[in-house]
Amino acid sequence: MPTAHAFGDDLAALDAVATGTAVRAGEVSAEEVVRAAIARARAVDPVIGAVACDDYERAAHRARAVHVGVFAGVPTFIKDMTDVAGLPTRNGSAAFARARPAATTFGIAQQLFDMGAVGLGKSTLPEFGFTPSTEFPDDEPTRNPWNLHRSAGGSSGGAAALVAAGVVPIAHGQDGGGSIRLPASCNGLVGLKSSRGRLLPDPHDRLLPVKLVVDGVLTRTVRDTAAYFAEAERRYRSPHLPPLGDVTRPVGRRLRVGALIDSPSGVAVDAPTRVAFDDTVALLEELGHDVVPVTAPVDDTFAEDFIHYWSMLAWSVSIAGKLLFDRSFDKRKLTLLTLGLADRFRSKIATTPGVIARLRRSGVAYQAQFDELGLDVVLSPTLVHLPPELGHLGTHLHFDVLFPRVEQWVGFTPLANATGAPSISLPLGHDDDTNLPIGMMASAPMGHDGLLLQLALELEAARPFRSLAGA
Repeated sequence: MPTAHAFGDDLAALDAVATGTAVRAGEVSAEEVVRAAIARARAVDPVIGAVACDDYERAAHRARAVHVGVFAGVPTFIKDMTDVAGLPTRNGSAAFARARPAATTFGIAQQLFDMGAVGLGKSTLPEFGFTPSTEFPDDEPTRNPWNLHRSAGGSSGGAAALVAAGVVPIAHGQDGGGSIRLPASCNGLVGLKSSRGRLLPDPHDRLLPVKLVVDGVLTRTVRDTAAYFAEAERRYRSPHLPPLGDVTRPVGRRLRVGALIDSPSGVAVDAPTRVAFDDTVALLEELGHDVVPVTAPVDDTFAEDFIHYWSMLAWSVSIAGKLLFDRSFDKRKLTLLTLGLADRFRSKIATTPGVIARLRRSGVAYQAQFDELGLDVVLSPTLVHLPPELGHLGTHLHFDVLFPRVEQWVGFTPLANATGAPSISLPLGHDDDTNLPIGMMASAPMGHDGLLLQLALELEAARPFRSLAGA
């Protein structure tokens, strides 16, 4: 299978923690690290198409002043839904082709820069993150570095492709229905969707009746994800959640794990995903954990409710894009998917109050399952089937063709967004026939992000994750 990566220099193989340690120790300069990453981006991005806009000149200049921070000199990219001063925010949409450079940097991006990371630019996403594959109607898609014919996932597809390909060790992402975990699964990465409120709020959060979207990062190692969240907590501590702290050791007790193989969407997983799931269950049992079968704690309305709420977001964008984002917004250039979602919402607008009420209550049934069965975590696949061939989820398709395909692929991830609970995708499986990673997802009760990271450390040690660095 055709692959593409940039693991050609010694710095590319380092994770973010190791890179920051080397810079602080004076073993390498931040400028050297950043210039090497820029060279890797220029070499591989023409193939994978993951950079929405670059900031290479400013990045090299800024790196000269970086000497401290857990991620000192670590190159990164910010997803192109988040403002970075001096760069346009286009939200993956041709409707913002004429967007002006942002005047300020959103808090979550600035926080990452304050940790010592150096931004190289913006990473790609599908329009507003409304679809789980980073494809565009009139432009080249973002390609999966493991198999260039396949989807890199979405909506943080560009971020995931850049990390998997060895351009950078860590990249910013956002997750509103699986948009960190889905591309983590597709690209063989670690992707944690944290508890709602764990990180700094997004400026748009105050407008949403149910806060589905959280920020985060995509990485190749669990320790990088843990280090990011520990450092973020030192800079912003949620008053509503238990502290996370530094997670550096595997879980010290044996857990009761619920095994969920039946997707809430009702779509059966494909054969490679089932093999990876069964193998992960066996691994957990070998490690001494107690694994019991469970079903999803949702009723028949959940999938429809989630889709309706997602449609409401598309409708909001279509009528208020100029006010919410940028005055250059051109509704005429929205994709068929966004317009189809908006039409779908309008046709069922009267059901919205009930939808919002049920989504807000979804966390009650979710927590009840953990309490009643004595569960610590629930294991499931991240995705229903392997990343599809490019074009299968293309935004050039008519809404009535595309959206049923989206529903069939994304079955397991939305529950954590509705409930606010933490959920992590880990690259624990691999399909040799297609050379594609397969993610397994562990979810926990609200606030138990640390437990997921501890379990992830144990699983990573027991079964080290594959990387294109060894390809």
